[in-house]
Amino acid sequence: MIRQRLTELVTQAANEAQKLGKLPKVALPEVAVERPQNPEHGDYASSFPLKLARATGISSLTIAENIAQLIVPSPEIDTIAVAPPGFINFTLKSAWLTRQVDSILATGDSYGNIDLGQGNRVQLEFVSVNPTGPLHVGHGRGAILGSTLANILSATGYKVETEYYVNDAGNQMDAFYRSLYVRYQQCLGIDAEMPSDGYFGNYMIDLAREIIAEEGDRFLTLPRQEAVPQLGRLGVEKIIKQIRNDLELLGVSFDVWFSERSLYDNGQYQRAMSLLSEGGYIAKKEGATWFVSTSLGDDKDNVVVRSDGSPTYFASDIAYHYNKFLERKFDKVINIWGADHQGHISRMKAVVSALGIAPERLQIIISQMVTLRRGEELVRISKRSGDIITLRELVDEVGADACRFFFLSRSADSQMDFDIELAKKESADNPVYYVQYAHARLCSILRKAEGEVPEDVDFSALSLPEEWTLVRDMEAFPRAVRRAAAEYEPSIIASHLLQLCANFSAYYSAGMRAPERRVLCRDARLRAARLLLVDATRHVCLLYTSDAADELDGVDLGGRRII
Repeated sequence: MIRQRLTELVTQAANEAQKLGKLPKVALPEVAVERPQNPEHGDYASSFPLKLARATGISSLTIAENIAQLIVPSPEIDTIAVAPPGFINFTLKSAWLTRQVDSILATGDSYGNIDLGQGNRVQLEFVSVNPTGPLHVGHGRGAILGSTLANILSATGYKVETEYYVNDAGNQMDAFYRSLYVRYQQCLGIDAEMPSDGYFGNYMIDLAREIIAEEGDRFLTLPRQEAVPQLGRLGVEKIIKQIRNDLELLGVSFDVWFSERSLYDNGQYQRAMSLLSEGGYIAKKEGATWFVSTSLGDDKDNVVVRSDGSPTYFASDIAYHYNKFLERKFDKVINIWGADHQGHISRMKAVVSALGIAPERLQIIISQMVTLRRGEELVRISKRSGDIITLRELVDEVGADACRFFFLSRSADSQMDFDIELAKKESADNPVYYVQYAHARLCSILRKAEGEVPEDVDFSALSLPEEWTLVRDMEAFPRAVRRAAAEYEPSIIASHLLQLCANFSAYYSAGMRAPERRVLCRDARLRAARLLLVDATRHVCLLYTSDAADELDGVDLGGRRII
């Protein structure tokens, strides 16, 4: 990668400057080379002199000048410039840039893949909603974050296993069982009262009616202590099936559906508790059993077994992570949790440490709240369910592609507004439509020129600044993938794709105004080079597939998907 090459050149020049006495012999900070926000500052820039100035007391501008003078000439570099207060800016040769078009097309579906993970096993757990009701909009955000991050990590050399943790044990399941039994009775004409901790959504009535249509009134003939769990488990199976189907609408699937109940049935809960007890992290007080997390830096101890002998959800989480790290032996575990779990991070890190696992092997991503709007109007309730906006309702109205792109338009740690009307709008104001339409234009150009492009193309014919901008965007794509993987931030890919499509649209629009700037111009040599540039741009866009683009232009997108 060019970025790595530039990093090496700056490092070598800094070492040479020390040998020549132009820099004091101090420990050199890490050299970083990044793409500048302003394209006028070049293709890449290094702020290394600014870091070194703090360690030496020498002017960062002087350091930058001394290093720049000693950078060995390289065939990729056109110019090296020093800019205040101490940046070293690199502009790449246009000939080198345009040659990257061939490289992109030759690499095929693996373009953007890098070996960052080196085969390390990563378990990515996300959504994991209690099977007590349908998915709502907020769950959709976590689902898209998780599935996209799994694609990114797979593209960067990790062996990824995605998992849905089914909370099928505990008090909430008991409340669900009892609630469903009451709705079942009521639908059969029996006067029964809902429990105070019950699930009151209209979907529970629909669920009861569905079971009655299939099973009749047979659960009324059973003793209550048998009917409630039998009916409840049947209800859970149906809810899980609905959750699976709703997620599949978004293109989200899981390698493993892991049962919380299995932690108790298979002995993992007891083994985890024994290990913590042996380490001195379990204490009895106030009639309950506690995890002594304060001994590991947490601000308070936490109950793992209540005074009535029932384990808490925290106890299940302990057993679950014991299973992940010590039984299934994942190198890294990533959990995507909702905003209401922010306070659980420190105690979970403490538990992992108590189990003898380096806490940094556990990464927890918090997916912040989603607010639904229709333009300026806040959407509060669902007409169908009466109490929540279901994910299926949103997908039915705006489509899966719009959901995926909108949920990735903001970083996971920021709250977001989801404007339903904007997501349906067929204009450049709608980012997903903008990307779809750009791709449709790319495909349309290639279809019109089908069979024209020779294998041997002279890319030196490309000379327009807009053409070099497109190549720069595509050349930087592997760097965007690396950064998205390193920061666990899929929105980086969405932003990069939007930028690429914006720059292509500017290029296309310029061609509409001036025939000599069009891709399908009369100059055969230039036309061939521009067609391959368009093909490479389309190839990178294939990382985001789009049903809507199919409808716009009759194009089968296929291809590998990250977003």
